[in-house]
Amino acid sequence: MIRIDPETDVLGLIDIQPTFMPGGELPVAGGDAVVPIAARLARDVFAHAFATQDWHPAGHVSFASTHGAAPFSTIALPYGDQVLWPDHAVIGSAGAALHRDLPLDRVEAIVRKGFRPGIDSYSAFRDNDRTSLTGLGGWVKERGFRRLFFCGLALDFCVFWSAQDARALGYDVVVVEDACRAIAAPAPGGGTTLDAARAALRASGVQLVDADGLVPA
Repeated sequence: MIRIDPETDVLGLIDIQPTFMPGGELPVAGGDAVVPIAARLARDVFAHAFATQDWHPAGHVSFASTHGAAPFSTIALPYGDQVLWPDHAVIGSAGAALHRDLPLDRVEAIVRKGFRPGIDSYSAFRDNDRTSLTGLGGWVKERGFRRLFFCGLALDFCVFWSAQDARALGYDVVVVEDACRAIAAPAPGGGTTLDAARAALRASGVQLVDADGLVPA
């Protein structure tokens, strides 16, 4: 069991948006199943929460349609290799909204990411060029949080990069695995991107737990 400290623990709700759920533009299998678990954690377990929101302009560099390419292919961009996704989380669209069943009255900050037309952004803390910052790091530091818990979509992309960046910033980090779902695409060298994400998270000192193991103070 992990007892939540109401002063220094914070819950991160990562990209819990209809665009990543069944019927959305870039669905993650079972993505809608994270909503009730994440909502319960934010409402009943944690005193503090923030959310991230994928927020892309039309014609974003990460969209396959922008390049006339096949979705899920990869191209080289100035900041590195970029997976090309179906158009998703377009600014102002219904799919880009935070899910209506989240208790947004408990969310103290919302970070929109991926709004720069020429850079994708998986992490809650920085864009994929690894230098452009979202400002979340400053907010977490100034609020005095010391342990960050993450849930949402997708475990092997945006949750993974957010957790890794939080560790790099020196925080204790916990991923609530049953409040996440993954893309689990084939990974180079075998296995899936989920397998690789789990291994890398554990290697960096991130704890993987289930929501029932978290109890309020």
